[in-house]
Amino acid sequence: MSTDAVGRAYPRLEGREKVTGTARYAVEYPVDGVTYGWAVPSAVVRGRITRVDTAEALASPGVLAVVHHGNAPRLAPGVEADLWLLQEPAVHYRGELVAVVVATSLEAAREGARLVRIDYDAGPHSTVLTEDHPGLYTPDHVNPSYPTDTEEGDFDAGYAAAPVRVDATYRTPAYHNNPMEPHATTARWHDGRLLVHDSNQGASSVRAALAELFELPRESVRVVTEHVGGGFGSKGYAKAAVVLAALAARHVDRPVKLALTRQQLFGPVGYRTPTIQRVRLAADTDGRLTAICHDAMSQSSTILEFAEQTAVYTRSMYAAPHRRTTHRLVRLDVATPFWMRAPGECPGAYALESAIDELAVAVGIDPVELRIRNDTDVDPDQGRPFTSRNLAACLREGAERFGWADRDPAPRARRDGRWLIGSGVAGASYPARARPACATATARPDGGFHVRINATDIGTGARTALWQVAADALGVPPERVGISIGDSDLPNAPVAGGSMGTASWSWAVIRACEALRGKLRDGVPTDAEVSAEADTSEEVGGQPGLPRYAYGAQFAEVRVDATTGEVRLNRMLGVFAAGRVVNPTTARSQLIGGMTMGLSMALHEEGLLDERYGDWVNHDLATYHITGCADVESIEAYWLDEHDGELNPAGVKGIGEIGIVGSAAAVANAVFHATGVRIRDLPIRLDKLIGVSKLA
Repeated sequence: MSTDAVGRAYPRLEGREKVTGTARYAVEYPVDGVTYGWAVPSAVVRGRITRVDTAEALASPGVLAVVHHGNAPRLAPGVEADLWLLQEPAVHYRGELVAVVVATSLEAAREGARLVRIDYDAGPHSTVLTEDHPGLYTPDHVNPSYPTDTEEGDFDAGYAAAPVRVDATYRTPAYHNNPMEPHATTARWHDGRLLVHDSNQGASSVRAALAELFELPRESVRVVTEHVGGGFGSKGYAKAAVVLAALAARHVDRPVKLALTRQQLFGPVGYRTPTIQRVRLAADTDGRLTAICHDAMSQSSTILEFAEQTAVYTRSMYAAPHRRTTHRLVRLDVATPFWMRAPGECPGAYALESAIDELAVAVGIDPVELRIRNDTDVDPDQGRPFTSRNLAACLREGAERFGWADRDPAPRARRDGRWLIGSGVAGASYPARARPACATATARPDGGFHVRINATDIGTGARTALWQVAADALGVPPERVGISIGDSDLPNAPVAGGSMGTASWSWAVIRACEALRGKLRDGVPTDAEVSAEADTSEEVGGQPGLPRYAYGAQFAEVRVDATTGEVRLNRMLGVFAAGRVVNPTTARSQLIGGMTMGLSMALHEEGLLDERYGDWVNHDLATYHITGCADVESIEAYWLDEHDGELNPAGVKGIGEIGIVGSAAAVANAVFHATGVRIRDLPIRLDKLIGVSKLA
């Protein structure tokens, strides 16, 4: 495959449309006779709806219908419970969407929703994850299909015999995805067929879910996802907005546009579960790990089991002869948690990489050197060599670029006026996965080419990367190639998630382009369109089960006000090993975005639940604090020139998630280095550090 296009920093193909506002998102498509939906959330945590009074709402100007469990079109039973909406009077958590008002304008729909009166028979509830919750249990597996617990050697004996030990518990709160574009849908029925323009991360899976829910053949459902304003995992599968819009459109027999409000994104569409994690590390006096144990607790809903794979990160990161990991789960009267950028690995890395830092302090070894000493070429979990592992190289190059050698290892050793200065490091890894995909490539009589695949660009630049891959696979300048994505009528492709999008899609694109070139070489007439298609199911499924990971190292420098405890980031730097980089511009954006989210996790984000009412207290962007531009004073991303022949034809690993994995731990470790105070429950707010100048 030529390398003329891959590796070059092309601007995004859709950049002009996005900048000028002509790129259309889910509720921006013009539709004749359109109406507007507004979702109504439940006002109790747990119970049953006893009465829905719609009289006042229906009398309001412009209101056409109030759709609820008593009159909604029926959905097929037995499907995923989170999608079985408006079918029964049961309420499972506060904020569950229990009705939709449809009106001729958005304002009328909102006013109608305010006027709907719902009575409930409320019951007792439990909404808070605790270490001693009586409902904690061992799930059959953790996401997506990992063993719940693992054990090698004898951890208890190994831990007891070690001269250096760390035993610490780390806590992370709930985190909310909050994409810029909310979950939103335009739904239209015509002649028994359903067309939706929807904001999601995979049109193929959403089509499958809608077909099952409404008992339709898949070919009778079309899902268009041309532009998506972010998802971070929350739009990985069909969610409430698309189901409610389709139900409402069928009920009123008119097209319906429905966008969830910002407040409605806190719960019904998923969030990262809170975690309680106990990490125990044992080492010899040279800092070599002899025993590792990572026990993780998280929550799910009473509707559906979602078991975050928090401790899985620890299974393959550092070597030790005695290892144990466990997961425990409790089902609470809350919304179901869901995927959020680097699910499992992100909170798991915060705990493990913080504990590694504590071990470095305990044993008196530099934290970069300690990680390198415990590096391994063989996956401790599978017992097989990694296809490539450049964790140590990332640590070394990052340390050089960051100026780590100048660091005084003693906490509180550096000060600038009222500011205490500290630096921290963390390692990172994320699986390099791929799934089967299909694609077609077509040669046109005018000398141009067109590639079609139902990939999804959620703001990552995937459209542009695939265009570059296709150009090289065809051996032509990219200007001669067109590309279509984001439509379930296109060849089937997996979700944009799990850092496997480009790896999966590019595989199919390359194979389709190779097949087309073969046809053209065989002398197929070029005065008509010539097409070739590819399905990578057998090839992807036939890959040997070798451990494949991307790696990284993040470095952070912070300053902490010695009196107020205010924490500011001076700079952050990351170095990554993620296979071949298709487009340096979009890759850098992804890595910087991931690190910024990790910084946000460390210092700002925190879902606060009021146990009395079972609701999020801070369910908007005024009170749920996220990192802003002023918080990111300097942030840099670099990557190694890594070649791994055991991945896929493009040689790529995912980069969407590796950036966030170690970032929060790097910041937390830097705060400890600055202050000498270890904060083990995120976020590191100033009230936890106030008056640090008085502390040892």
